[in-house]
Amino acid sequence: MDITTFIGLLVAGGLVAGSILMGGSGTWFINYPSLMIVIGGTMGATFIAYPLSEVMSVFGVAKNVFLYKAQPASKLIPIIVDFAKKARQEGILSFESQLQEIEDPFLAKGIQMAIDGMEAGAIEDVMSTEVAALQERHKLGSEIFSTMGTFAPAIGMLGTIIGLVQMLMQMEDPSAIGEPMAVALLTTFYGTILANLLFLPMAGKLKTLSKQEVLSKQMVIEGVLAIQSGENHRIIEQKLKAFISPKEMARELGEEVEA
Repeated sequence: MDITTFIGLLVAGGLVAGSILMGGSGTWFINYPSLMIVIGGTMGATFIAYPLSEVMSVFGVAKNVFLYKAQPASKLIPIIVDFAKKARQEGILSFESQLQEIEDPFLAKGIQMAIDGMEAGAIEDVMSTEVAALQERHKLGSEIFSTMGTFAPAIGMLGTIIGLVQMLMQMEDPSAIGEPMAVALLTTFYGTILANLLFLPMAGKLKTLSKQEVLSKQMVIEGVLAIQSGENHRIIEQKLKAFISPKEMARELGEEVEA
């Protein structure tokens, strides 16, 4: 579980809700026609922009924003280094009995290909292709949320125009102006809230998670290729540490290091 996502929602949502309640009744900001315009219009425009299957799949991706916690790349370094040490001592075929113990399926796949005797170039091609496909899938999910973040304020402005037209058509009756005016203002409010507190932050979080996962996989590729070529485990360790920022390595070692 990614606690920062929940903290962000609580802080942003709480402060907005608190400022609303400090100025009057919260029910003033509840308007069902406005919600119908913004949510329905945003979803409709998204369905027009993307195939149905891709839009539906992104809701499954959305749970990663709240529940997925990427494994730090630094956690994989000792695992790969141990394999490298064993490869030089006992040979790469000795890994076969340990494949079931490897929690990372990408690392397990790479080790399996090395055991099977595949050339380094072929291993790199297969694993790099999988990383590229992963990036494309992640990019699509982030892109859809970014698109929704673009549509929501625009649909909100459309609702504002609708409300203003309704208001102008009833100018002869001042008592009837309030409801269309509320639609005019609240649709923009809802569009802005959805875009800037939900859709765009979710797109940003998915991009960050994707970068973290791709970094881990690139490090795994480098480690598997080094093991397959029989490099010394100390050299491999230094190569893999190059993927990790000094601050993250310091946290792992419990030391202080300058950025």
